[in-house]
Amino acid sequence: MTSRMIEYVVLAGMLVGALSVVRLVPSFGARQSATSATDALQKARALDRLAVGMSVERKGIAPGFVLDPAWPQPLPHHWVIGDVGGIAVDKYDHIWVYQRPRSLTSTDSGMQGVAGTDAKGKPISALGFPRPYGQINGCCMPGPSVLVFDKAGKLLQSWGGPGFPETKCREQDGCVWPAREHGIYVDQNDFVYVAGNGQARNFHGQFPWAPNFGNDSQILKFKPDGTFVYQIGTAGAKGPNSNDINGGGNGTPEPYWPADMVVDPKTNLMYIADGYGNRRVLIVDAATGKYVGHFGAYGQNPVMGENGGGEDVGEGAGSWAADFKAGNMKPKFFRSPLHCAKLANDGLLYVCDRSNNRVQIFRASEVGKPCSNQDGEVGKCGFVGEVHVAPQTIGGTSGTVNFSTDGKQSCMYVADLSNDVIYIINRQNLTELSRFGGGGRQAGEFHWPHMVATDSEGNIYVGEVDGAARTQKFLRYGATGCSGAGDPEVGKYLQ
Repeated sequence: MTSRMIEYVVLAGMLVGALSVVRLVPSFGARQSATSATDALQKARALDRLAVGMSVERKGIAPGFVLDPAWPQPLPHHWVIGDVGGIAVDKYDHIWVYQRPRSLTSTDSGMQGVAGTDAKGKPISALGFPRPYGQINGCCMPGPSVLVFDKAGKLLQSWGGPGFPETKCREQDGCVWPAREHGIYVDQNDFVYVAGNGQARNFHGQFPWAPNFGNDSQILKFKPDGTFVYQIGTAGAKGPNSNDINGGGNGTPEPYWPADMVVDPKTNLMYIADGYGNRRVLIVDAATGKYVGHFGAYGQNPVMGENGGGEDVGEGAGSWAADFKAGNMKPKFFRSPLHCAKLANDGLLYVCDRSNNRVQIFRASEVGKPCSNQDGEVGKCGFVGEVHVAPQTIGGTSGTVNFSTDGKQSCMYVADLSNDVIYIINRQNLTELSRFGGGGRQAGEFHWPHMVATDSEGNIYVGEVDGAARTQKFLRYGATGCSGAGDPEVGKYLQ
């Protein structure tokens, strides 16, 4: 039997198992119906076609991935989800999906009836859509912002989002729920951190209305059941100030449109990708929220330059495309948005400089202090190196990072929002070994893969935005880690 045939048999077995857990039903009729459905899928050779769609040329050794079409299981109460602003896996292999109910359309929230009136006295739903005749369909209701699943896709708990702030997250207690959900992390002590990048102005992907408190400039900490613990920053910051160390809400400098965060289990320090407005990584004590340090590109403190808003910013203005054309591969600043902060077990911190099409790597123990590294020298200011991701693309390729769960975390997974793929990179030599996905709306394809997480078995969970509004699970098969040399040009266009 050839290796290709062996691989297919493994895939088919995995997919049959995945499809068989769609429903756990007690009645004989329901069991017979489920069996008939499985028979129909096999007769149509659905597994064959799905496996072929996942195949990709590989270099070196890397895990393979195939879509689990039965994940997650259907949500209760006619709930649907909007764009996925964050996704994380905790130590129990529970998958935390942080979605944006307000990104849903009027039809996708059609079960909502009249919740109030607009400025002209006309009836509207809780999401602000016109409801002159009340509820418009029996289809769909926005789900809570935080949804927690097990590996089989069963919903375990949910909380947060529109309506939630009136109960557990109250402004009088110092808790302001983000207007636009972005970034979630569950730490070693089971605390849950969320943030937002809602902006009090129009931009691509913004909701039809602006936050009524101004800009999202806060990170919230909760217990696993949604009980509020503290808020970092004050909602409604007026503008960027990446070198602010004077202290704002909870004794921490104001974030500005923060995007992502991670907590070091050894030091309990939290590293915040701060973010869409500021151009820095902000470091705080996760227990108290107090400021510890901050840094910009190449580990510099004070941070070089400042964001003026949007992606076409930076010293001397110009976009990444202009820098690339001019041969400037080392901009001295993070370009909005600074989109992720991910910490590997070996203490290396990976920072997604999305609009500079690169991931920068730092020693977490050496960053955050005053330091100058304008030439981007390796070994200075905690800077270890960087990898450019499809640098020939106009901008926005290095959206998020995560790692394989073998002992050395030898694989780095990078989601490219612009090219709609996930690259599998050898973390030791930063070469591309493989990739999966591809642009499209079909199962296993992507439209703006926004966030990526991995469970203890190495399976990958992907959340999409820009109207895709879905999560997909990809089952790992074959190798558990990465080895060998691949293509040094990560994201090279394939013909």
